[in-house]
Amino acid sequence: MYTPASFREERLDVLHGLIDAHPLGALVRQSVDGLCADHLPFEIAAPTPDAPFGILRAHVARANPLWRTAGGNDECMVIFQGPHAYITPAWYAEKQRSGKEVPTFNYAVVHAHGPLRAIDDAAWLLGLVERLTARHEAGLATPWRVSDAPAGYIEKLLKAIVGIEIPLTRLTGKWKLGQNRTQEDQATMARELAHDSQPGAAQALGALIAANVTPAS
Repeated sequence: MYTPASFREERLDVLHGLIDAHPLGALVRQSVDGLCADHLPFEIAAPTPDAPFGILRAHVARANPLWRTAGGNDECMVIFQGPHAYITPAWYAEKQRSGKEVPTFNYAVVHAHGPLRAIDDAAWLLGLVERLTARHEAGLATPWRVSDAPAGYIEKLLKAIVGIEIPLTRLTGKWKLGQNRTQEDQATMARELAHDSQPGAAQALGALIAANVTPAS
């Protein structure tokens, strides 16, 4: 990923924070048919001596050939997309002076790299499913729990999935937030995105820019 120095994000807690907030990752690997991508919700675990950038964990259907490719020396990559939005040149001061500006797109992304491991263990899978469920049900008025379903039903479903684990050997982040612009332009972008008529990614990006306003280099 092309990443100019001003857009580079290397703080591990910040990178993990984006993954935690946007857990649906695109796992890219080389298959017999060429490049292949699977879209999976991940959890990110703390670093270990063998995984200095943390560990990604998820599960796939047993019918998915992905897990059968695990165990080799090939590295896979998981892409996590954070907030993103179109940036109009109308928000730049130079547009008013000379018109010499063009649109762009601002965004925050993380690329996570490491070897793929398959884990076919019912207890491990149950623990993962329980953690993922608790994480994503936490904001609901009446959170659903795995134990709400019959034990035999859950046991049957666990046999239909396989766990995957990726000990991360490399983690790169790109926060393209207009750091190459003036403070005035950055502040304008943050303000305009915060008032975007379609709430969601644009407003989240505006908040991210506001928190990272820096002088132009």
